Amino acid sequence: MQFRPIGVAVAVAVSLTVVTCGSRGDDREEPRTPPSAQAPARASAPTPATGRPRIVALGDSLTAGLGLSTADAYPALLQQRIQDEGLDFEVVNAGVSGDTSAGGLSRLDWALEGDVRVLIVALGGNDALRGLPTDQLEHNLARIIERAQAKGITVILAGMEAPPNYGRDYIVAFHKVYPALAKQYNVAFVPFLLQGVAGSEGLNQRDGIHPTAAGARVVAGNVWRALKPIAAAQHSTAQRGRPGS
Repeated sequence: MQFRPIGVAVAVAVSLTVVTCGSRGDDREEPRTPPSAQAPARASAPTPATGRPRIVALGDSLTAGLGLSTADAYPALLQQRIQDEGLDFEVVNAGVSGDTSAGGLSRLDWALEGDVRVLIVALGGNDALRGLPTDQLEHNLARIIERAQAKGITVILAGMEAPPNYGRDYIVAFHKVYPALAKQYNVAFVPFLLQGVAGSEGLNQRDGIHPTAAGARVVAGNVWRALKPIAAAQHSTAQRGRPGS
């Protein structure tokens, strides 16, 4: 796997903060708390089981689709791609607005209910916005990966970047967490969930953080590149195992 140079990561992080904080006079002294850094929303009940194997997207408001219709959130777009490819999976949106990596870990048992085959881990944006320690981020993500793998679930890890508010040392340390974990646990890796979206005014809502419907399609594409070969391989294996195949 190839990972983006840290210089590129810093540039993306800078663009995120410029868009997030804006240039209005009333924001100059104290940037407003972005919606994705607010208190987590209460998790809804798991999607009713359909009998199909599941792909679960565990994340925050970027996964939940804050400001979008349910059909426009990237997990729903992944479901459409799954169907278009003739693959037999149910994609479950386990995104909770405001969630940190610790929050994701705390509700992991809920997220892994049912016949889960693939877990997409897309957490860390709120850890960065709150300046939480990167060792906590690493610990939480590692525990999520370990617990999923212990159940035989394939993991896809989606990376995030930190804004520069806390300095270069924090940005670099935050950036390094994701590729290191992907390598350590040998999981599929999406280097940056918001690649091609962050910093693009036309692909973000007015808050400068959450993708528009068009931006969510780009995010879905980022995840799909990692998910497609995994889903296709698992579907093929399941087909070969059926009687008469």
